[in-house]
This record gives sequence, structure tokens and C-alpha cells, in this order.
Amino acid sequence: MRGLRAVWRLAHALWHALGGLLTIVFLFPRLSQAQRQARVQAWARRMLAVLGIGLEVRGQPPAQGPMLLVANHISWLDILVVHAARYCRFVSKADVKRWPLIGALATGAGTLYIERESRRDAMRVVHHMAERLQAGDILAVFPEGTTSDGVALLPFHANLVQAAIAAQVPAQPVALQFVETATGRVSLAPCYIGDDTLLASLWRTVTAEPISAVVTFGEPQRAEGRDRRRWAVDLREAVQDLKG
Repeated sequence: MRGLRAVWRLAHALWHALGGLLTIVFLFPRLSQAQRQARVQAWARRMLAVLGIGLEVRGQPPAQGPMLLVANHISWLDILVVHAARYCRFVSKADVKRWPLIGALATGAGTLYIERESRRDAMRVVHHMAERLQAGDILAVFPEGTTSDGVALLPFHANLVQAAIAAQVPAQPVALQFVETATGRVSLAPCYIGDDTLLASLWRTVTAEPISAVVTFGEPQRAEGRDRRRWAVDLREAVQDLKG
């Protein structure tokens, strides 16, 4: 029965994803920015429900921008989870743009892309991020640079934090966790690390015991004279504290 339920969820998720793509192509051009953002958040919440994943939001998401959200990174689900908690624009590796279907959805949701191997491109993206922050956007980054098991945090890279310093806007630490809904214990099913494939992680997620995503928003903070490296270290400590 669990296998049949998982197959049904995957089929439903594919249908929902295709519906999102059609919305981006045909409806988004006629919507205001606020209407697009509301659609993205509602779509993300529905996708989590389709996959059987609960959502618990703790703390206070930003009511408005500008704000740089700084979060730990566990799974391909993280973008969905944060969008469901609070719409924002993500900064993601350029590879995502080329993924079938997922890339089109990410682009439609306003993702900014970066070629991580290129120092020049990183500088371009930081400059673009600063512009969007100054325009009032809420941006989100995963400064670990890659996914981890969510138990221990990797070091935070400081490059993208520079955008908040340049724009003179606050950054807000955000902790992501996946737990078993019934017990509250950490679930490793959604992890997407090492030699994991997207399909294997997806199958583990939909066949596991019921899972909830917990998104904890901390207190926004400003650089207050800190350089990007010192601020990145402090933001990492804040995320670790939020994880408990």
C-alpha cells in the first residue's frame, strides 16, 4: 500500500508541476508582481501537501523587503519549503536552470542564477542581488554552497552575504529541518547529498513515515561594521542556535 500511495503522489506531483508551468507561461504575463508571488507561495504549499509533507513555521517571516534570508541547505525540497513559508527570490547554481521542468519553474518563480566556478560571475550576481535588495526584494541564499544532512552545518561562504552589506539591508537567519511528524525526530529521508540522485531522494521522501518541514525564522540583523566573513560566521551561529 505504501508503494502504491507513493506512485500516486509522484503522479500527482508531476501533474501539479505541469500545471505550475502552464500558469507561468500563460497566466503570469497578465498578473501583477504581488499576484505572481501569491501564486508561487500557494503552488509551493500545495506541492508539499501532494508529497505528503507537513509545514510548520516558527518565528516571524519578513512582512516585506528588503531582506536577505540566510538558510541551511538539506534537500531539493528546501526551495519549496521556504517558498511555502514566505515568497522570496532564490539565488541558485546555474545548473538548476537547465533541469527539465524544474528549471522552468525556478526561473518563473524569479530565481537568480550563478556560475559557481566563475569568480567574475559571482561578482556579477552579488551586484545584481544588491540592486534587487535596494529595490525592496526578499532574496534567499544557501551559504553552505551545497546540501548537508541537516544535523551539522557546513561552513558558510561569505561571498553572497556581501550583497546585504553593499545594499545596507538586514539579513535574517532561517533554520530548516525535516522531522517525523509523529515523533518529532529528525528525518534523513529528504536528504540530497553525496551520490544521491534526485529520483532516489524523491522516492525515499514519498515512501517514508509522514514528514514535516520545520522553518524557523530568527531575528533580522544588520552588519553593524562586520565584514562579510565575520558576518557569515555569526549568521551560521544564529542558524545553528535556531536548529536547537
